[in-house]
Amino acid sequence: LKVLTGVNDSHIDRHSFVIAVGGGAVIDMVGYAAAIAHRGVKLIRIPTTTLSQNDSAVGVKNSVNIFNKKNSLGTFAPPYAIINDTDFLHTLEHRDWISGVAEAVKVALIKDDVFFEFLEKNAAALNDREMEPMEYLIYRCAEMHMDHIAQGGDPFESGSSRPLDFGHWAAHKLEYMTDYKMRHGEAVAVGMALDLTYAHLIGLIDNEILMRILNTLETIGFDLHIPLEKESDINVLLAGIEEFREHLGGELTITLISKIGTKHDVHEIDLQKMREAIGMLNNLCQKISTKY
Repeated sequence: LKVLTGVNDSHIDRHSFVIAVGGGAVIDMVGYAAAIAHRGVKLIRIPTTTLSQNDSAVGVKNSVNIFNKKNSLGTFAPPYAIINDTDFLHTLEHRDWISGVAEAVKVALIKDDVFFEFLEKNAAALNDREMEPMEYLIYRCAEMHMDHIAQGGDPFESGSSRPLDFGHWAAHKLEYMTDYKMRHGEAVAVGMALDLTYAHLIGLIDNEILMRILNTLETIGFDLHIPLEKESDINVLLAGIEEFREHLGGELTITLISKIGTKHDVHEIDLQKMREAIGMLNNLCQKISTKY
């Protein structure tokens, strides 16, 4: 409302610009307001976090949370320009520096095995806040997002598949269940780890691939433990699968992988297997943690 009031009071028109400077939540909120003001005011995004520079600001979506659901209200509206300045990254808390790396792992797992090898090799350097691998990470992610948008990757989600939301059905629900104390990227890391464990249980990936990825995520600095113990909480989490389907509509489509760099869509989730995956992941996290 403050953004819309500012557009009105400042007599901003459709030939003017609104500039959003901040992390993903700020850019999404301002972008949504700009998209509905006068049916669309030009938007320039200047993202300031790892996650917004490599993922959320590099795309066409704007959204806000409502009805206790992530991104339930929003628009598809391409920005006029996106300006990434890595100087902003020096100001980040360590959690926010790491958080966005989850989205890089995500896009590597579904699209680019060579990029995953880079992330695997540089996992400790990224945790140590080395700028050179982070700059390449952001550039490569932005490049792949632009390719997805420009080369027929369904950026406006007219179909039922959302490969760039790999790991997100659980992530969105975990953010809500932790009252958003869990960062989006942290939740995505856990959501991917859960779906990868499930993919292993149904025979899509072998144990070697699973452990390579989980070790990489933990070396980057992610806690992959799912913070749920009560059966009722697990039921709430699993309800996120249907909420994920409803958000897009149509057939349930959950993106998994069959190997590193290759996505594999499934249209059914065995809830008992997913429950097993929760327990297995939490046990694996304890075993992995003892190695560091």
